Amino acid sequence: MKRVAYVYHPDYLLHTPPFEHPESPDRLRALHRHLDAAGILPLLLPVTPDYPENGEILRVHDPAYLRRLERACRRGDLTLDAGDTYLDKNSYSIALLSAGGAIAGADMVATGKADRAFCAIRPPGHHATRTEGMGFCLLNNVAVAARHVQERHGVSRVMIVDWDVHHGNGTQEIFQEDPTVFFFSIHENPSFLYPGTGRRWETGRGAGEGTTLNAPMQPGAGDDEYRLAFERMLAPAVERFRPELLLVSAGFDAHRDDPLADMQVTEEGFRFMTRFLVTMANAWCGGRIVSVLEGGYERQSLTRCVEIHLQELLAD
Repeated sequence: MKRVAYVYHPDYLLHTPPFEHPESPDRLRALHRHLDAAGILPLLLPVTPDYPENGEILRVHDPAYLRRLERACRRGDLTLDAGDTYLDKNSYSIALLSAGGAIAGADMVATGKADRAFCAIRPPGHHATRTEGMGFCLLNNVAVAARHVQERHGVSRVMIVDWDVHHGNGTQEIFQEDPTVFFFSIHENPSFLYPGTGRRWETGRGAGEGTTLNAPMQPGAGDDEYRLAFERMLAPAVERFRPELLLVSAGFDAHRDDPLADMQVTEEGFRFMTRFLVTMANAWCGGRIVSVLEGGYERQSLTRCVEIHLQELLAD
């Protein structure tokens, strides 16, 4: 059995919507209870994260945006953008702690204290760009973790696999000119779903041309279509890029029961994707995987899929 770190902090529950909202503390409450009842938690290495140093966040986000976000929370603003990204007085500090959770998981794996890590953190992050929060996301957790392992641990090539049903536009924007970070996203076709980015021809810019790979799926796509995309698109990309560490933006809202999209992925589809990434990581980067929770808004499917995800990360 592999050593899998489980990063969690009870303060993640303090980021609370001021109105009914799919991204609420109940997601993590349900997940934590389920993993405990299923007997998964005792198999994991518990990690309690701390707040990151300011420089860790500034590697990814513009300081003017951070000041604007902090002021908005202090003023008591209820939303950050057009209305789907809520704020409360705790949101700025908990967003920092969420990024700190991704850093903590990356540290565990990069230092060899764990073989793999799952970061049960919120708010999610993959829509946050360098200068703007959106789509329930305030800080880009996976991007912060990627920059951290490069700067602190000397990891030269990082691959980010984003299987959230919504395209990780923020992560793509942050790394689109960077040849040292490969971004692969599989998501519902942007013609039908937020945020409207992530088309096949978006492949990076400048020095980063060719290190962005998008696999937009038609509404109704399920396990078979995802399997083919992983086998025909992701596998050759991993072999060409040869990452030293694999980061996963692990959203579970492509599940057929999730209310925010139109996909038909099942629990077994998420089992296949996790097992596929484990195989790729074993072949190219010493098995090193850091998985960061993104979306997933139907609690029963979210908890079942994360349980399966962790079973596969634990498997030797």
